[in-house]
Amino acid sequence: MKNLQFLPIKVALMGCGRITKRHAELLGNGMIQGATLAAVCDPDRTRAQAYGDKFQVPVYTDMDSLMQQEDIDLVSILTPSGLHGQHIQQLAPYGKHLIVEKPMALTLDDADAAIAACDRHGCKLFVVKQNRFNVPVVKLRQALEAGRFGKLVMGTVRVRWCRPQAYYDQDPWRGTWAMDGGVLTNQASHHIDLLQWMLGDVESVMAMSRTALVDIEAEDTAVVILRFRNGALGVIEATTATRPKDLEGSLSILGEKGSVEIGGFAVNQMKVWNFAAPHPDDEDVLQNYSVNPPNVYGYGHQAYYEHVIDSIQNNSQQLVDGLEGRRSLELINAIYESIETGREVYLRFRPKYSRLGRE
Repeated sequence: MKNLQFLPIKVALMGCGRITKRHAELLGNGMIQGATLAAVCDPDRTRAQAYGDKFQVPVYTDMDSLMQQEDIDLVSILTPSGLHGQHIQQLAPYGKHLIVEKPMALTLDDADAAIAACDRHGCKLFVVKQNRFNVPVVKLRQALEAGRFGKLVMGTVRVRWCRPQAYYDQDPWRGTWAMDGGVLTNQASHHIDLLQWMLGDVESVMAMSRTALVDIEAEDTAVVILRFRNGALGVIEATTATRPKDLEGSLSILGEKGSVEIGGFAVNQMKVWNFAAPHPDDEDVLQNYSVNPPNVYGYGHQAYYEHVIDSIQNNSQQLVDGLEGRRSLELINAIYESIETGREVYLRFRPKYSRLGRE
């Protein structure tokens, strides 16, 4: 691959759905140093054309045609969730680096095939977990790595968001088992990733779910209990049935020597920062480590792209590669397995009853 150190990395966007607005604005408005929007692609030409006209870039309806005709360095896969694994495999042979929005796939088989394809063709695979770059989340991770919590006791995430029927009716694939899954796979997947990132490998899960307020195949509400290998316990509370508007997206970590809670509606506000052994800057943390994001996507996508560009140009370590993205996908599949069987499910496992990614 050519040396991109002093050249802007040309990025193509595959898929022009709801999340594309965030990616296109960052790249098309020059907000990512060292990167530029080079092309957009969607089977629906009208959708693609809207972005092509706004940012004055070529428009395609077929990804292979785009890759064969345009000089592209990096592709962001923003297609429906159920197509992510397939599209990674389709694009990997071009040897270009790939970003994929969450989840990287719906089934573990697709995830494994996608990782293998990228390894085989020498392209880096970046899985979007932008909340890892939120200002308060970075501060929490630093405290964890410094050992300030001591023995970890419990971690909790709460996703209390509002997604009415109109949201699911935007696209026929939303809320289906074959192409999307429910709140656990879609809205709460970032928070599940954060909980696992903070507390480590999961030993087992127990879960229950229901579809409370909308007409979809998958769940809009779920509760999960986790046991981590280090002995800590975890709780996931996730729903898109909050009414009439989004309430919170939060993360709490409790240890023998400290407690931290990050709240806001997008894991963006430091609400509690208490440690038995105080540091000089602790009293300023609540004020200095909170942000007010414009939407539930937060500001993390900009920091995420900057991380990707640095990783490509300087061959630095990826924070969330294919293997790391697979970890949270395996956990989500285990949660669905528990929902279907009514039993505690132990990791590592291969799904038998999980409906995610199946017709």
